[in-house]
Amino acid sequence: MNSSPEFKRFMSLVAALALFTTFTVPLLAHASPIEAQALLKWKSNLGNHSDSSLSSWTPSPHNATGSNSTMSPCAWYGISCNQAGSVIRLNLTSAYVQGTLDEFPFSSLSHLMYMDLSINSLSGYIPPQIGLLSNLTYLDLSINRFMGKIPSEISHLTRLTILHLVSNELNGSIPQEIGQMHLLTEVALYSNQLNGPIPSSLGNLSKLTTLYVYNNSLSSYIPPEMGSMTNLEVLHMDTNLLTGPIPSTLGNLTKLIELHLFANELTGSIPLELGKSNLLSELCLNDNNLIGSIPPTLGNLTKLALLYLYGNQLSGHIPDEIGNLHTMFDLELSTNQLIGPIPSCLGNLTNLRSLFLRENHLSSSIPESLGDLVNLVVLQLDTNQLNGSLPKNLCQGGSLQNFTLSHNNLTGSIPIRLEKLHKPSRVHLEENQLTGNISKIFGVYPKLDFIDMSFNKFVGEISTNWGSCMCLTHLRIAGNNITGNLPPEIGNATRLGEIDLSFNGLLGEVPKEFGKLTSLEKLNLSRNQFLGQISPEIVSLPSLLKLDLSMNRLSMSIPQTIGNSSKLTHLYLSNNQLSQDIPRQLGMLIHLSELDLSHNLLSGGVPARIQHAAKPRET
Repeated sequence: MNSSPEFKRFMSLVAALALFTTFTVPLLAHASPIEAQALLKWKSNLGNHSDSSLSSWTPSPHNATGSNSTMSPCAWYGISCNQAGSVIRLNLTSAYVQGTLDEFPFSSLSHLMYMDLSINSLSGYIPPQIGLLSNLTYLDLSINRFMGKIPSEISHLTRLTILHLVSNELNGSIPQEIGQMHLLTEVALYSNQLNGPIPSSLGNLSKLTTLYVYNNSLSSYIPPEMGSMTNLEVLHMDTNLLTGPIPSTLGNLTKLIELHLFANELTGSIPLELGKSNLLSELCLNDNNLIGSIPPTLGNLTKLALLYLYGNQLSGHIPDEIGNLHTMFDLELSTNQLIGPIPSCLGNLTNLRSLFLRENHLSSSIPESLGDLVNLVVLQLDTNQLNGSLPKNLCQGGSLQNFTLSHNNLTGSIPIRLEKLHKPSRVHLEENQLTGNISKIFGVYPKLDFIDMSFNKFVGEISTNWGSCMCLTHLRIAGNNITGNLPPEIGNATRLGEIDLSFNGLLGEVPKEFGKLTSLEKLNLSRNQFLGQISPEIVSLPSLLKLDLSMNRLSMSIPQTIGNSSKLTHLYLSNNQLSQDIPRQLGMLIHLSELDLSHNLLSGGVPARIQHAAKPRET
């Protein structure tokens, strides 16, 4: 199930809409026909697609319950009336209404309290006359195609508690007058084209609990006055162009549960005062330009489940106080300038499912305590300066799916019990100094999807077990000291899309069984000691894009079946002992962009089309 913040925010809106889709429709005998006439006039200006959903909007006698009720709208679809026969609710959400609000009877619906026109095909501007609906408490115009500015007259709706204008094409700034709507509890303006600063008058909305303004083009500073919104529980201002520091006054929002400020251009340090918002469960400050250290006061946020600080310029050590956050399930501090060791206290976060510390300057060894994170699904520690050996119990929970330790200085053998990885798994160990015999370390992993062990110091031979990894799509073991023959059983792993075994000491012939790998797009066996003829089955693979067999001892002719690899873009066969004529079938490779046949014993000419289309290999 999708658990992203964007998905949860959308589902919250859907739930709010669903709550009000049932209406009570009393049939009243003394309703005024004025409202009905005004609504019928609006209907007449709507698109034809609106007719079916508004078919009950008619003055015809079949809706009548008495001689005076012919023009009552109270039995019409989406309309509810009070005991006096006045329209108080209009709910046309998802009613396929098409048109504008230009002829909407704002002045005739003075008793209207609830108006929901969301999820339709309404367009044009929001008329300033909307301010005439002085009794309105709920307004939702979301998921339409409204354009232009939010009219400042909307501030005349002083009884409004819910304002939703989500997912339209609104532009301009949020009107400063919004601060006059003192009863507002929820404002959702996200996914529009709003720009300009966030109005400081929002600080007057002391009853506001939820504010969504994300996914716009709002700019300038976050007003410190927002710290006065002391009932605020959810604040999402992410994905804008906000600049300047995070106001320390946000620490006054002691009821805050979710704070999303990610994907802006915020600068400065993370305020210590945020540690006072001890009800926070989500703190997302990622993808900004924040500097300084991670405040130890964040360790006071004991209800925090999600902490995203990645994609900033944070420095210093990871504070030990992070180990107090026992409810944390997702901790992401990647792509910063953090230094020092990984704190062993992170092993206290036993509910943790994702730990991202990649692309920092972390050093020292990986603490053994990380083995206590038995619920861990994703562990990414790559691109640091970690050293030492791997903890023996790192995968003991069996839940790990994405395991990335590449681009470090790790040494020693792999004690990891990869056989406990029951779910589809990705393993990145490349560019370390790991050792051991890969023939003995790795077994059969039916759920393994991706493994890269390139450029380490592994020895041994390629095991036949890899042919039983039926979910494997990428097998990379380049740049090690692997010897022996390639097992033909690898041809059974038919989901393989890439094999890279280059820069090793592999011997013998390339098995013709590789010709069964019909999903294979990239095959790199260069810089080994393969000999014999190139198998015709291999060079005719239908999905092959890149084939590199250079710097081996291959001999005899290039198979004419090379023409069957119609998708081939890169072909490298240089530095072998290939002989006889260059096959004319090379001319059938219309997508070929790079070709290198140099340093062989070939004769004849290169097909004319190839001479003009393909260029030599870049070195």
